[in-house]
Amino acid sequence: MTESTLPPLVQKMLRPEFYPHPVTEPIGFVQTHISYVFLTGDYAYKAKKPMNFGFLDYSTLEKRQHFCSEELRMNQRGAPGLYLEVLPITQTEAEFELGGSGEVVEYVVKMRQFPETSLLSSLFEQGQLTEELLVELAKAIAKFHKTCPSSDYIRSFGEVAQVRQAFDENYQQTEGYIGGPQTQQQFDETKAYTDRFFGDRADLFTSRIQNNWIRECHGDLHLGNICQWQNQLMLFDCIEFNEPFRFVDVVYDIAYIVMDLEVKNRPDLSAIFLSTYMEQTGDWEGLQVLPIYVDRQTYVRAKVTSFMLNDPGVPDAEKQKGSEKAALYYRLAWEYAKPKTGKIFLTCGLSGSGKSTTARQLARQTGGIYIRSDAVRKHLGGVPLDQRGGDDLYSPEMTQKTYDRLLNLGLLLASQGYTVILDAKYDRQALRKTVIAKVSAAEIPLQILHCNAPLDVLSDRLRKRTGDIADATADLLPKQLMEPFSEEEKPYVKTIDTTQDVKAQLS
Repeated sequence: MTESTLPPLVQKMLRPEFYPHPVTEPIGFVQTHISYVFLTGDYAYKAKKPMNFGFLDYSTLEKRQHFCSEELRMNQRGAPGLYLEVLPITQTEAEFELGGSGEVVEYVVKMRQFPETSLLSSLFEQGQLTEELLVELAKAIAKFHKTCPSSDYIRSFGEVAQVRQAFDENYQQTEGYIGGPQTQQQFDETKAYTDRFFGDRADLFTSRIQNNWIRECHGDLHLGNICQWQNQLMLFDCIEFNEPFRFVDVVYDIAYIVMDLEVKNRPDLSAIFLSTYMEQTGDWEGLQVLPIYVDRQTYVRAKVTSFMLNDPGVPDAEKQKGSEKAALYYRLAWEYAKPKTGKIFLTCGLSGSGKSTTARQLARQTGGIYIRSDAVRKHLGGVPLDQRGGDDLYSPEMTQKTYDRLLNLGLLLASQGYTVILDAKYDRQALRKTVIAKVSAAEIPLQILHCNAPLDVLSDRLRKRTGDIADATADLLPKQLMEPFSEEEKPYVKTIDTTQDVKAQLS
């Protein structure tokens, strides 16, 4: 589309003199199917198109004003300082003015402009999306979700009938692409998986509602809608125009990021991100609904890519690339629908023996979820992860509750195909014997990783430990005792010398 074919207001906004502040020329211009975005250097302005797609209705000036205000309100939660204000555009005769005194003809959202290179999607493409940054992101999203409001009305969107409506619509809209980017087998088996999930797991969706995990979330939280700017992670461009798209399970929100990581074949990063997020929220049960939401986000990406194949304005070469991209997403959605075999790993050893280091390395190598007893204990005791617990947090009763929950989570998630790493001392034979009995009864594979290092190394590690959720200190070591492994246990045990290369020993 040339500038001369754009609406008169858009043409005016592409000129430097329209703005009451200095601009960088030429003004950047991004057009989507629902908005125009103008990049002026220090500021960006977004105008909504007067469109009605059913799921989105910007057809009147009043509605565009409302949704501009909603966009400002909602994005100030996850991107404070990025979204500034809603401004009217007025018209006097043939002249348009930003914030003028004439008749209001449009509204725009004013934002601070940030470099595209700060997008996490750009950092990922450049190989700069580090594990440390993903840990920081997981903590930021957990903090964001904690502040997201809920209500009986919002929670009603977590009911099966509401959730599956979008799934059914996706299948209806993609039947025409069978034999093209997706096969009949992929379509049938992916649909059968989600149909079966909704049919068999209604109680799971009910529990998500009852435990208040359905909230006013972001709704479109992929790596392209997150930036690292001015030493802060910003979650921007959330869904303001459609309630069912943002009144969702918190796990629905993080499924976008899991999809982005796994489509690039980085299950190691996905595992660290997920383990950190679940540790922060204590919502390990949420991993049960993660597969169906990752499946959904992946299938939607396939569907949207497929739509361009019917556009006569798209060149054949681009359609070929689009078809290949859609085929990749359809295949990944199908892969997610396949049953998986779970496994449980147990770390054991004294404080400072490198259990958590080993657990994180194993998570990278297997794509597994590690669950630390320190986090479980503090969530059970209502103690913030970054605060030290009192003596009551380490009573025999609380210790037993901690190990019971740790094992129950391991059994629950491994039975649903996850590799789970239970990170705890497991220094007593009785604790390990209980795990072996219950895991064997569930016919789940088990391995015990005995993390070991000289006592002086343990003491030195504990003295140097900072910023960790574990409360153990060096003075506690003399009181700790690792009971020897029984003959029953020994077949499961692999000893890891954590003064050496842990990764090589786990391979």
